[in-house]
Amino acid sequence: MNPWLVGVLRFLAAIGLMLLNGVVLIYMLRKVLAKLHIRMGPMDNGPHGLLQTVFDVLKLLTKEDPTPRAVDKLLFFLAPAIVFVPSLMSYAVLPFSRTWVILDLPYGLLFIFAVMSIIPLGILAAGWSSNNKWSLIGAMRSVGSQVTYEVPMLLAALPVVMMANSMSLGDIVNAQSGLAFGFIPKWFAWNVPALVLFFIAGLIEAGQTPFDLAEAESELVAGFATEYSAMKFGLLFLSEFSNVFVFSALVVTLFFGGWNIPWVPADLIQPIAPVVFIIKTYLVIFLVFAIRGTLPRLRVDQFLATGWKVLLPASLAWVMVTGAALKILATLGGGQ
Repeated sequence: MNPWLVGVLRFLAAIGLMLLNGVVLIYMLRKVLAKLHIRMGPMDNGPHGLLQTVFDVLKLLTKEDPTPRAVDKLLFFLAPAIVFVPSLMSYAVLPFSRTWVILDLPYGLLFIFAVMSIIPLGILAAGWSSNNKWSLIGAMRSVGSQVTYEVPMLLAALPVVMMANSMSLGDIVNAQSGLAFGFIPKWFAWNVPALVLFFIAGLIEAGQTPFDLAEAESELVAGFATEYSAMKFGLLFLSEFSNVFVFSALVVTLFFGGWNIPWVPADLIQPIAPVVFIIKTYLVIFLVFAIRGTLPRLRVDQFLATGWKVLLPASLAWVMVTGAALKILATLGGGQ
């Protein structure tokens, strides 16, 4: 097949998946929060309100899009794209199965971290260009969280890379296939400290409660997105939900065996592997939303102290412990 056609089809697959996930996740968030708050959530449009999100998207597409007079127009228009495009690119390397991956890179994990680190720059551009103090404070908080938590998140993923001996997401999933001692799944979730550290840092990376200080609607109206409306606001909103999906998919890939099911032969799983991967991912998303509806937001000083005084030293220490353990096991097994 023509390489250009393949590239176009892969791009359309990524953007289609991102849009579909956005619609499903917005509906899911409303229902999960409603259940936690003992209310019904959207019920009027379609069975159990299934069409509510579709109507909301149509409203965003047809809504008037005014531009405030005092904004920096170039950055104001570019910022939603700077936030949206890295989220879209992250979908390209997610391994839904051995064959269902848009772009199988040998350094797929590093690629995701690299492109996701661009998003705070878009948020900073949105906040600064809006010429609004609430937007600027939200943007500065986002950059501060990036500086504080990206290193612990990278370090929390490093033990998995050391155990799989690869940065390819497909190789990491393959390293978790099979059973240890004949009955224990070889998932890296048994590396509990790495999982906990990665999950906490990922909540911050995805801007989720209790670390959603960049938006903090009770303090900053809508944070960096205060001056945006219509589809520019829609792109910022869609990117947030897309980041939640990418983070949850990374948790499944790094710690819960990707598309693998314990005690089920790999040949039987392959026809339904993408479905298994998505179900696991949505279970992690459910946990993220449940936390969002349960825990209060941290203060800024608590937020920064948690990153610098707890997560960073803990993740560094755990990398050294994992490295020492792997070296000892290799020595006992006759390796170098």
